[in-house]
Amino acid sequence: MDSLRLQPPLLLSVGVQQRDHCLPSFCSIQQNTKRQTSLSNQRIKRRPTVIRCQKFSGWKYSYPEISHRSINTSSNASMQALQPEPKANDSAIMSMSKPISTSLNAFYRFSRPHTVIGTALSIFSVSLLAVESLPDISPLFLTGLLEAVVSALFMNIYIVGLNQLSDIDIDKVNKPTLPLASGEYSPAVRVAIASTFAAMSFGVGFVVGSMHLLWALFVSFVLGTAYSINLPYFRWKRSAIVSALCIVAVRAMIVQLAFFLHIQTFIFRRLVAFSRPLIFATAFMTFFSVVIALFKDIPDIEGDPIFGILSFSVRLGQKKVFWICVGLLEMAYVVAMSIGASSSYSWCCCPCNPSCNPMEACTIS
Repeated sequence: MDSLRLQPPLLLSVGVQQRDHCLPSFCSIQQNTKRQTSLSNQRIKRRPTVIRCQKFSGWKYSYPEISHRSINTSSNASMQALQPEPKANDSAIMSMSKPISTSLNAFYRFSRPHTVIGTALSIFSVSLLAVESLPDISPLFLTGLLEAVVSALFMNIYIVGLNQLSDIDIDKVNKPTLPLASGEYSPAVRVAIASTFAAMSFGVGFVVGSMHLLWALFVSFVLGTAYSINLPYFRWKRSAIVSALCIVAVRAMIVQLAFFLHIQTFIFRRLVAFSRPLIFATAFMTFFSVVIALFKDIPDIEGDPIFGILSFSVRLGQKKVFWICVGLLEMAYVVAMSIGASSSYSWCCCPCNPSCNPMEACTIS
């Protein structure tokens, strides 16, 4: 019996051999790899290997868990690849639409929308003065009106664009949110935009073939360029009186008379006649254009004197110019309401209307 009794060292070696038979191939590969090292390193590193194997025999080793998790991860990845990704598509659409909306917003500020709206309303209202009866409001009239509005808006964008090109340093003080002053548009882009819209404006005018429309565009181009461009004998905006005269000439004279004649002579093929409503509208817009010329410089009092722009607001002060504008507007509207209330004249009069005296067409009753 004593001969059959195992000695403790032998029992330990048998236990280790039994554990080695229970280990996965991972431990055997690791042991074979470590046997390629020196004998001293093998004796030092075999003990941690046995410890890891002992941990594995006690279900503390993480090899099965790693294999199990990798299978779950691969299956989850395959399932996620099959599922649609609406959020990713939405983010891609948003990333594409954001530059477009930013560009549109920059162009909106570049075009100075208040001037665009004012120009469109002025041309629309003065074109209606050439209408004598309801049948005149026809597709022909609407087409001629659209041609006038589109060409004028293109020229308007050129004028305000050139003004911003010449006033970049001033606008950095007065209007830092404009795309040129803020750096959103490069010099090449802003020159290209202004030149393109000037060419498109004249292109529409030549295609239409109306002489009055072409003259309106040409005079607006000359005055708008002389008003802003920084060349000798130009940059008329430095002088308060000359800049006011430029604005009055464009807003009160050219817009009222030239576009009225475009509708009357080119669209309706009628003789030239300056009706009383046209004269009244031109006189009213003269006062209104003076107010525009004075009022537009009130917010720019900080940067204008630095760069030699001696506007009325710089010379007289903001408060005084403001109340002058209010007084001119009150005077214009009071006179307009008084003439409208005291006059029995209700519609346009021209020589081709038999019930109208041609001599009365040039006077205000």
